[in-house]
Amino acid sequence: MTGGAFKDMWDLGLVGFGNVGKGLAKILDEERDALRRRYGFEFRVTFIATGSRGSLLNPAGIDLGSALAEVGEKGSLRGHADATDKDALSLIRGRHARVLAETTVTDLRTGEPGLTHIRTALDGGMHVVSTNKGPVSVALPELTALAEAKGLSYLFEGVVMSGTPALNLARDALAGCGINGARGIVNGTTNYILSSMEEGMGYGEALGKAQELGYAEADPTGDVEGWDAAVKAQVLAMVVLGEPLRLEEVERVGITGITPEDIASARAKGARIKLIAEVRRDGGRLAARVTPEEVPMTHPLAGVMGAANALTFYTDHLGEVTIVGPGAGGVETGQALLTDLLALHRRHGKA
Repeated sequence: MTGGAFKDMWDLGLVGFGNVGKGLAKILDEERDALRRRYGFEFRVTFIATGSRGSLLNPAGIDLGSALAEVGEKGSLRGHADATDKDALSLIRGRHARVLAETTVTDLRTGEPGLTHIRTALDGGMHVVSTNKGPVSVALPELTALAEAKGLSYLFEGVVMSGTPALNLARDALAGCGINGARGIVNGTTNYILSSMEEGMGYGEALGKAQELGYAEADPTGDVEGWDAAVKAQVLAMVVLGEPLRLEEVERVGITGITPEDIASARAKGARIKLIAEVRRDGGRLAARVTPEEVPMTHPLAGVMGAANALTFYTDHLGEVTIVGPGAGGVETGQALLTDLLALHRRHGKA
């Protein structure tokens, strides 16, 4: 590997340079000195690979500011001084980094191309941090076993609530508690639409505004029909409750049928409609669902508006514990990747 004699230097490879990949690069570029001073975290980004915008390779470290400027001004990396014709898999197989940050687009059916990227990286001895929900949904047991067999880490904090540390809260801060379930708002797009409808917009107008602001894709199906929230419920079941669950086993209803009349009716009852993802143990059986619900104004989830997310964990020692924070955004999700990188540094630093 290029790390060679630099045992305290982390060589990072980025696959995907959309909003999240650029968000991570921006943080790393701006916070380099602070990360060294506060955490002893030294790094260089040795490659950046994209599907359609070209790739970069520099074993001595890519200038992240120039890469961000290049893609911002020209929409491509092909004119950059470190441009290479190598694709993502070639760069991963070339062992040009110790850690892969994988942020390609999610495919919930196959997990690709992220699944192959992550599997190849782990098999070749690279740690992986990722915000890609597809591989977690499709192949978490396999990828976890592969990482353990290789003495590596596969971390994915950002797949549930972007940079808001829901998984770390459950696994670390609530260690020792028995967590019997989780319930919350885990899709910022639908929460924004429902919040806008409460302000008087119709569904179509609210969706259009969400698309204009970049909260919703041109094809919003994954959000408004509940698929994104469903895969997050699946991840919570597997990671927090330790229960195997297929995505198809999550009961799912989206928000496309919600009308202004439904919003007004809930308000008259002292409630707000929220798209709620829930996982819980029901006797000896795991239950998981995503559905619009009337949430009483007295509950913390009712006050979560706009594109924010929130999740309540049900514990034995502490009762209900709720975390609220951003559920989307390039820099916000990039923060989740940085959190995972610092966790790697604590576990495997100077190795």
